Amino acid sequence: MFLTGGLKSLLPHILRRVIRCNRLSISNTSGMAEGYKQANVVIVHKSLADDFEKFCQANDGPLPLLYRSKPGDWQCPPLSSDSDIRTDCPRYSVYEHGACTGTLKSLKEYSEQLKDMVTFYLGCSFSFEKAVQNAGVPVRNIEQKCNVSMYKTAVPCHSISTFCCNLVVTMRPIPESKLEAAVLATSGLKEAHGAPIHMGDPGLLGIPDLSKPDYGDPVHLHPGDIPVFWACGVTGVEAVINCRAPLAFTHSPGCMFVTDLKNDNDTTKSSREAPQVHCISQDPLHYSIVSAEAAQKIRKLETLIGIDPGERGIIHLLRREELLKACLSISHAHSVLITTGFPTHFTYEPPEENDGPPGALAIAAVLQALEKEVAIVTDQRAMNLNQKIIEEAVQLGILKRPVPLLSYQREGADSALMFLCENGNPGRPRFDHLIAIERAGMAADGNYYNARKVNIKHLVDPIDDLFLAAQTIPGVATTGVGDGGNELGMGKVKDAVKKHIKNGDVIACDVEADFTIVAGVSNWGGYAIACALYILSTCDIHDRYLRKAVGFPPLSKKTGWLSALPSVTKEEKLLKALVQHGVRSGKTASLEMEVDGLPFYNTHSLMIEKLL
Repeated sequence: MFLTGGLKSLLPHILRRVIRCNRLSISNTSGMAEGYKQANVVIVHKSLADDFEKFCQANDGPLPLLYRSKPGDWQCPPLSSDSDIRTDCPRYSVYEHGACTGTLKSLKEYSEQLKDMVTFYLGCSFSFEKAVQNAGVPVRNIEQKCNVSMYKTAVPCHSISTFCCNLVVTMRPIPESKLEAAVLATSGLKEAHGAPIHMGDPGLLGIPDLSKPDYGDPVHLHPGDIPVFWACGVTGVEAVINCRAPLAFTHSPGCMFVTDLKNDNDTTKSSREAPQVHCISQDPLHYSIVSAEAAQKIRKLETLIGIDPGERGIIHLLRREELLKACLSISHAHSVLITTGFPTHFTYEPPEENDGPPGALAIAAVLQALEKEVAIVTDQRAMNLNQKIIEEAVQLGILKRPVPLLSYQREGADSALMFLCENGNPGRPRFDHLIAIERAGMAADGNYYNARKVNIKHLVDPIDDLFLAAQTIPGVATTGVGDGGNELGMGKVKDAVKKHIKNGDVIACDVEADFTIVAGVSNWGGYAIACALYILSTCDIHDRYLRKAVGFPPLSKKTGWLSALPSVTKEEKLLKALVQHGVRSGKTASLEMEVDGLPFYNTHSLMIEKLL
């Protein structure tokens, strides 16, 4: 029986006495002693205590350490004035060699063994429930008078010695309109697990069925609710199980130790530090988090690259927030496929222009620094040229190592699916994000056109097929970068291209990407993506969300990320190399003007650097 009313307003020391006397049936402590911190409990032998503390420090999202007792100490003075850990949780679980051998309402019968054991008090998400309610966000499990849902995930924690396990999470259904309020209400409460670690499809965490929690009760979603997941202290229970210690104790999930400490409820952040929530995918449903400061920097990048030096009317193609959402999506990706190549000089050999490859390599360099898998797909006829460019980029220090170079040919109806997925299985994609930058895009009539309406289809392999196929594969996102509307991925703005761009009614690309980044020069779009990925990687709020609040922030890697960014010097060297290989400029004279002795697009790269 779940009891509320009087219990939720009881002072902690009175509630502990009620629990200690065992006069009421209390199935869980959610909603009780409102405004006070609650704690998960893990009790291990003193020989394991140091390693478990290190495990907590390495995974402080699920295991925020409130207090570590001395061996045999049943009280916790910093957390409560009058308590006994043997009796003050509503129910305990007993583990022997990793197996749960029973649940008890008191540990007094183990008093002798407890003399050699250490108690860890770990923060609990029940502590933030009042703050969430005060923000106007419903707490569904309290409404439904049940325990919170808890799930094992496929996310590994950082292992320490014998303590290793996957992350456990709680799930709370949150109305979509309240997502940002829930994040803001909890992000400052670090001792109660802080901000969520995932919002959206549970499958992305390896959770197969929300109706079947591993611990706690199923909590039903209302129409319009989004499943939101927080790191959970029951992760400590899983660590105890995997440790296989001869004897250990934990609270039973949901049956917490209630402390005398009030929640600071200090969630006040400067507007720059406040977290923002953005939807980055509908299939599967996925939201991401970024600080307001980082988001604003990326918006400035988007404005900066939207300058139209050729006065071609691209202002009418610009889509706000596309750079931010695209880069959030790329940030979550593990393997990225990039394509570039626009053979606008169809009477020359090679016919490629120099807009596209530098931007593509700038993106690839940062992806390598971020330790993501990256490959480039290009036309079969241009394989040798692109291989030389990649080798040159490695020699110039632009790339850390060569990027795998692929080509694609349409050999059958399922060719694109076979290329993108293992054995053509949409459930096993090889790439989770595709990026096209200054890549010739297929028009509505099936042909490919340069800006002057010249059909260059004979020079272009059907790489558009991959972007069309990606639309049918859950979890694979696409980004298109262009500067004229005839590039792959610009189908999202084709109506504006037809209306505002010269020859747009003929040349407009018909193939859409999920995210469309429009720039004055496509290379600028590539530089902006590279810089935005760096901004996201150095954003503490986004980094924590990416790593699911387990492990350590990658502070030592920031220097490597910075060195991977595009720069004027790098781009000058690469452009000279392109010229040596016969690649020509594809832009008008107005785009080739010099500012302070540098080509305009290089000067623009320097402007981007100043934002970081």
